[in-house]
Amino acid sequence: MRYDNLIQPDNAQAATPIHVTDKACFETWLALQSDAARTAIKAQKFEGNANDLAILPGDKPGEWSVVAGVSDMAVPGVWHLAKAAESLPEGTYRLVDYDAGDAMLGWILGQYRFQEYLSEPKLVGPRVLLVREPARIPAAEMQAAATALVRDLVNRPASDLGPNALETEARRIAKSHKAEVTVTTGEALETGYPLIHAVGKAAARTHAPRLIEMEWGDPRHPRIAIVGKGITFDSGGLDIKTASGMRLMKKDMGGAAHALALADLIMAAHLPVRLHMLVAAAENSIAGDAMRPGDIIKSRKGLTVEIDNTDAEGRLVLADALTKAIQDKAELIIDFATLTGAARVALGPDLPAMFSNDEQIANAMLAASKAASDPLWRMPLWAPYMEMLDSDIADISNSGGAFAGAVTAALFLQKFVPDDVPWVHLDTFAWRPTGKPGRPKGGEALGLRAVFRYLTETYPVG
Repeated sequence: MRYDNLIQPDNAQAATPIHVTDKACFETWLALQSDAARTAIKAQKFEGNANDLAILPGDKPGEWSVVAGVSDMAVPGVWHLAKAAESLPEGTYRLVDYDAGDAMLGWILGQYRFQEYLSEPKLVGPRVLLVREPARIPAAEMQAAATALVRDLVNRPASDLGPNALETEARRIAKSHKAEVTVTTGEALETGYPLIHAVGKAAARTHAPRLIEMEWGDPRHPRIAIVGKGITFDSGGLDIKTASGMRLMKKDMGGAAHALALADLIMAAHLPVRLHMLVAAAENSIAGDAMRPGDIIKSRKGLTVEIDNTDAEGRLVLADALTKAIQDKAELIIDFATLTGAARVALGPDLPAMFSNDEQIANAMLAASKAASDPLWRMPLWAPYMEMLDSDIADISNSGGAFAGAVTAALFLQKFVPDDVPWVHLDTFAWRPTGKPGRPKGGEALGLRAVFRYLTETYPVG
């Protein structure tokens, strides 16, 4: 689907009107309507509740309009118009006495569909919204396309989205922005990034592990590293997952999807930064040469890691990628990873757990998440829990046991980031188990817009 043709400037062309109200204003609004409109409203049991819609008759044959209920008219929310966008018939629409604002994004995403594998896709024509704020259209389109990219990548099955496919996607994005891509595989990966190699070495050769790097921007600008966990399928390794635990593991590359989409956003917006994107891509599979519990692997940083659990593999690939970002003089590191079930137990599917070693950046990131309606929730880097990662025979263990799993995973990563380098770690679900208007069940960008908002505020264009 094209996302650059669903919002257009209001140029007075013929369009179906959309009235907007909320529960508090509904009775006042209703009193101003015609008898025919009030009858239609009553027949459709419309009461101004959020996401409710009703069709109103017009004065002439064939004329009609829409009334949409929103949560709060005073605060135009991202998802206010998403239900209308996904439910109304093909056509062109115009808001009556209401500015779309942030709801432009929800209007576009309300029309997202993942239909690549349907033999008979459900063809629905575009619903175009005319708006009086044309300057806001490009940003809405850009963020909608980035969100759709995350959804598309996460929704694809692992049979079609291995490490090689992530590389292909990175090269596609880089080409459109004249960025440089470097990929490390094979013997160079084994010697240079031993943790990434160890996780992915049991996969088929067509899904061989790799480190994918993309660089863009003026070297004189602040260097920021965006790191993504790209486990394209996670069987759990020899510590194999249950069938139910493995069912959604095609989404374990959700961190990589976020990193790719954020890189695309950064370059499309021409932010004044030197971008270094790193995706650690591997399939955690099972074979005779698979990584074993009890193995000890020397990381790129030089720290030895005892493998307590082969299903705690995401932090391993990230550790080598974080080390490379540090070696290349990153001034800020942000990583995305579908890292722990513990984060989901603590916060549920909608809230990415955010960890940071920098108070100022953490606070600014939380403020940006609120402004972007893309919530994050800060979790502690609780240093006393580092002892849970102790190993008797190596520098560190890759698993901290049953307690505080999201925290100990973040603490493991922190061992590979110096205290003087600002770092933010997002443990995101990248999946929506139940649909909501504009947010269908399936792959989802969670934390993407929050981080982009922070970056645009920290590194403004011009």
